[in-house]
Amino acid sequence: MEYFAFQWHITDSCDQRCEHCYIFAGGHPRLVEMPYDRAQQVVNNCVEMCRRMKRLPYFYITGGDPILHSRFWDILALLKNRDIPFTILGNPFHLTDEVCIRLKAYGCDKYQLSINGMRETHDAIRKPGSFDTTVEKIAVMRRAGIRCAVMTTVSGTNIREIPDIIDLVVAHHVDIFAFGRYCPTSFEKSTHIEPLEYRDFLERIWQKFEQYKDCGTTFNLKDHLWTLFLYEKGLFKIPDGLDDDTVYDGCHCGDCHMTILPTGGVMACRRFESPVGNIFHEHIYDIYHGQKMDAYRQYEKFEKCARCELLRFCRGCPSVAYGYTHNFYAPDPQCWKEIK
Repeated sequence: MEYFAFQWHITDSCDQRCEHCYIFAGGHPRLVEMPYDRAQQVVNNCVEMCRRMKRLPYFYITGGDPILHSRFWDILALLKNRDIPFTILGNPFHLTDEVCIRLKAYGCDKYQLSINGMRETHDAIRKPGSFDTTVEKIAVMRRAGIRCAVMTTVSGTNIREIPDIIDLVVAHHVDIFAFGRYCPTSFEKSTHIEPLEYRDFLERIWQKFEQYKDCGTTFNLKDHLWTLFLYEKGLFKIPDGLDDDTVYDGCHCGDCHMTILPTGGVMACRRFESPVGNIFHEHIYDIYHGQKMDAYRQYEKFEKCARCELLRFCRGCPSVAYGYTHNFYAPDPQCWKEIK
């Protein structure tokens, strides 16, 4: 039975103000914390949806920094009592040996930290001291038996530092490393990456991954343009005998992933404005099968991808396309493939 992923933002509270954060992108919003009784409702709602769809629920608990929720441990208990696996996407600042041991006891599968450059770049994006604290806490969670994942947001600002980040995570025995691209809110020249520049970047990173293929760190090819890259290298082949109307891989928006906000708002993807309903007032099963969500499954509308043989396996990152154009179906701005 396959999993259905819920990215669950339980609070907006955070002790960082990252440059790329969508919560604080508009200035100083009113910070919301999901009430505990509503959190109970969310878990029940999502479990029922998965039962009806014959899927298993998986939660990515995040925020803000989820550990700042006033009833953080009670919310984890809701999942533990149902044997629901979860990952936490959070900050490093409140992680101690005692906290990580407790997280493990509550069933935390892995904890994802962010490293967005080497020390100077990372701290400029997040806050002074963040880089050293993040690196320090990798060992703390590993001592507790929690798998450590490191996620990097790639942009023109830090693209040259990614190989050094890979060396760093391997040296500290990080379990999983992945990166995604920055979603701009306007055409920001300082963060922009040209398509062929991005393709060359993937080539350099692939060589780095090959160098470390036996190191124990799993390199998650999160960005869907990896599919195009591997296809061109002959390392990914389109299987024969597939259903022409089935989407097999690529962007999960509209497929096997939804985001739940502290307000109860449900989004098709948190990386761009994609509201599809409110779990406090609707069943999430109905939201998933509703007209608003279905708009993100109109694959024939993709302006470039619909004419590509990789449509059912890639589609790039529509959220990045939206960030540049406010059009979900626009071509991925880093896709280098020429479509006639």
